[in-house]
Amino acid sequence: MMNAAHILVVEDDLEICGFVVEALRRDGYRVTFVHDGQSAIQAWEGASFDLVILDIMLPGIDGLEVLRRIREKERVPVLLLSAKDGEVDKILGLGGGADDYLTKPFLLGELLARVKAQLRRYLYYQSAASEASPAVIAYRQLELNPNTYEVKVDGTSRPLTAKEFEILKLLLSEPRRVFTKSQIFERVWGETYSSEVDENTIMVHIRRLRQKIEADASRPQYIQTVWGIGYRLGGED
Repeated sequence: MMNAAHILVVEDDLEICGFVVEALRRDGYRVTFVHDGQSAIQAWEGASFDLVILDIMLPGIDGLEVLRRIREKERVPVLLLSAKDGEVDKILGLGGGADDYLTKPFLLGELLARVKAQLRRYLYYQSAASEASPAVIAYRQLELNPNTYEVKVDGTSRPLTAKEFEILKLLLSEPRRVFTKSQIFERVWGETYSSEVDENTIMVHIRRLRQKIEADASRPQYIQTVWGIGYRLGGED
């Protein structure tokens, strides 16, 4: 089932795009490819995809804007490609809702391994959600629906990225428990926490999550910082 997944490749370098598309198709995936941001948005709106491979540097509309448009409606995994290897670029990409980040030049084997990992995780959670019907998780005026990936505050929907949703779901799973940054990263990203980049990634996501669900992000009522340790649900800083 995983190899029948439909993948959108957005890459303006024709040679790189050709290599990637050929490798994916050889592995059995259905692939649609485009070379600019506007075409990516049109392709996205016209079909259903299970994963997006997205270059950051695109003519016209850049990859981060395409990512933002996708995250307004869907939680499908997005793997960013970039010639930039700076920490700021990685943080911006992951903070914008990307699920993974690969720096050019890269090995096709590594790309395929990351594609498989993201699809495996995505399809697993999709299957689990369809088999189970968990009740809406509520805390104060906050409601989280694991089936529809919808979050409401005072009855008003608040669109979250996939990672923001999973962080909030994790905190809601055990109210008042303090989760360290490493625990959040390893539970939500599924990778080993090992650097300042990972710490900054968590902080960016927490800040943006607060901006979306808190009445006053500077005095949060839902996501409390426990200084020197991590975060928990409830209370104020």
